Amino acid sequence: MTAPSAASVPSVPSAPSATDVVLRLHDVHTYYGAIHALQGIEIEVRRGEIVTLIGANGAGKTTTLRTISGLLHPRAGTVEFEGKDVSQIPAHELVVRGIGHAPEGRRIFSRLTVYENLLMGGFTRTKAENEQQVAHVYELFPRLEERRAQKGGTLSGGEQQMLAIGRALMTRPSVLLLDEPSLGLAPILVQQIFKIIREINDRGMTILLVEQNALQALSIANRGYVLQTGECVLTGDARDLMVNETVRKAYLGED
Repeated sequence: MTAPSAASVPSVPSAPSATDVVLRLHDVHTYYGAIHALQGIEIEVRRGEIVTLIGANGAGKTTTLRTISGLLHPRAGTVEFEGKDVSQIPAHELVVRGIGHAPEGRRIFSRLTVYENLLMGGFTRTKAENEQQVAHVYELFPRLEERRAQKGGTLSGGEQQMLAIGRALMTRPSVLLLDEPSLGLAPILVQQIFKIIREINDRGMTILLVEQNALQALSIANRGYVLQTGECVLTGDARDLMVNETVRKAYLGED
């Protein structure tokens, strides 16, 4: 694969001011038992950005998202959201505070309908708020409206991914965490999912994206972080990372 030249890299919105940081990880160390999974991670996400985390399997990308969303708690360091330390806050409370998470593998409720899955995502909201947000999700994903009475387990892979993202949006989050949204999808569906991610961002949503398809992720992101064995080894503007020789060889498929 040939990496695009700087002139051919798709344009992305200008990054917000560095002072408008909505999410910050400072010297975060997260463990699975005795396994030191995150080793001093430093990440920040500014309001209105798309920031992507790229790296090989086992680099710590999913662990980073799980640490932010409260499914894991760091043993050292801090996770700050909207200027407050939320490192030890339970996951359900972080949902209420404004962190939405569409996990790897989609994890929808296979026996519930599309509509019921969306309502499960909106458990913190009133009935009126949920109906309004369901309409918003259907606007983003017309296919879900067509399938609203269909059981989640009978949807295609692409439809299930749309549902996972839609369910995360039901809480009206301030920050949306997306974990491998293109995993297992056909190329045409990958393009559709990334177009929708960009549209969600254009509407004002701040997004932290973990994605195996580094080229696609960097093409829509403002900035990126490269993770390797639990550490951030490189960070920068997405355009710069796309033409960085190390990134091209390691993650964009170049020899």
